[in-house]
Amino acid sequence: MKLPLIDRYILKSYLTVLVSFFFILMFIFVIQTVWVFIDEFAGKGLDITVLLRFLLYYTPKLVPLVLPLTILLASIMTFGNFAERYEFAAMKSAGISLMRAMRPLIIVNSIACLATFYVANTVIPLAEFKTYNLRKNLSKMRPALAISEGMFNDIGESNIKVGRKYGENDRLLEDVIIHEKSPNQVNNVVIKAAHGELKSEELQEGLQLVLYDGFRYEEVVQKNKRKKNNPHSRIAFKQYTMNIDLRAFNNVDLDETKYTNTFKMQNIGELSQSIDSLTKGYISEIEGFANTVYLRTGIKSMDRLQKTHKAHGYEGKAAYLDLFTKQQQKRIFNAAINTIDMQLSNFNNQKRVFFIREKIINLHRLWRDDKFVGAYAALLLFFVGAPLGAIIRKGGFGLPIVVALTIFLTYHFAGTLFKNSAEDGSLHPFWGAWSISILLTFVGLVATIRASKDKSVFDLERLKMKLRIPLNLIAKKLKK
Repeated sequence: MKLPLIDRYILKSYLTVLVSFFFILMFIFVIQTVWVFIDEFAGKGLDITVLLRFLLYYTPKLVPLVLPLTILLASIMTFGNFAERYEFAAMKSAGISLMRAMRPLIIVNSIACLATFYVANTVIPLAEFKTYNLRKNLSKMRPALAISEGMFNDIGESNIKVGRKYGENDRLLEDVIIHEKSPNQVNNVVIKAAHGELKSEELQEGLQLVLYDGFRYEEVVQKNKRKKNNPHSRIAFKQYTMNIDLRAFNNVDLDETKYTNTFKMQNIGELSQSIDSLTKGYISEIEGFANTVYLRTGIKSMDRLQKTHKAHGYEGKAAYLDLFTKQQQKRIFNAAINTIDMQLSNFNNQKRVFFIREKIINLHRLWRDDKFVGAYAALLLFFVGAPLGAIIRKGGFGLPIVVALTIFLTYHFAGTLFKNSAEDGSLHPFWGAWSISILLTFVGLVATIRASKDKSVFDLERLKMKLRIPLNLIAKKLKK
């Protein structure tokens, strides 16, 4: 079946802008990705194919972000051009309404909506799996460059922490602390130095670390295990050289894929199963904690004692305390206060644990709903952009781009704000994922209705007339 000429013209005008902007925006976002992750690739002697593989794995994750923005831009520019060149007026004179003109594009964007959902549910989990494993494998290469300030870093058979890195290629270190690993995985050797220097040229398969002005502490383990205290030695040094074997780190298989445990690697079915199991575990943990608290309060023993004392004529708490001396009563109150303090400390610690558990569940729910939201956005932003383009009656790269970017950035950042609120439980995950989309749906409906009736989004003239009537009445009264 051959499409009518007007539908072919609308499709050609729209798809030309859509495809052009899609590749332009995708290229911009890919370049931005390179700048974000440049530290993970720079100075590691990697082949260009590794970088291309990383970009290939990362590109699918950009589709739910780039495609809705492209659709919004293309719809505003296309219908803005139609209105500016009076082509839209000619369509209306021929009996073609706004909805009739949008009909072929609704079909196209519905296909884009389904494609976005397929990418989000199938391609992105696989891409996240590949990207995550590649980054983990890259972090093992050249571990000298992976020494971060202010935290312990596993390098070879040592655990190294530095206060500051400076100098050429960050090879000079300050405030160095090293824990050497023993074969039995017991930390018996600690080295502290005021300064240090990394040298990789001296060894082909390792790293040389030269320390200055420090101490070496070693706990001497005795064969007689009955003695609880072990002697230790302390040696001061002006210069101390360590050779770290890196052969296991330099022989890294970049194709190794053993990390499979993040929620971003799961599709909707797997996420639903994970949410169900995590929720059941969370509820079971709460019930177990509640039972533990109940037992620790001693309420059961108090009930038993109360029944025993009732058999001997005991009535009321005051009478029960009167059975004890002042010193015993003081000990009872102190024990009760200590029990309460301990319970409050347990509550605070468990509160943090429950917060983390709940946040993990919320992240799974948000990630699952986000697959639907991203697909819906591809269709939603078309119904926002097309009527706005017909209303503003401007095509080209000026006002349409400004309007499109303003709408999309508002949509994106407001959605991010709602999701962050939903992560910590301040908002239900459903509303965190869907609130801004529901709000924008009403905006799209209003814009479509007003554009179909040849009205602007805000009728300023009519608003001025409504405001002028009460102002005129007030002015007359003031004159009198």
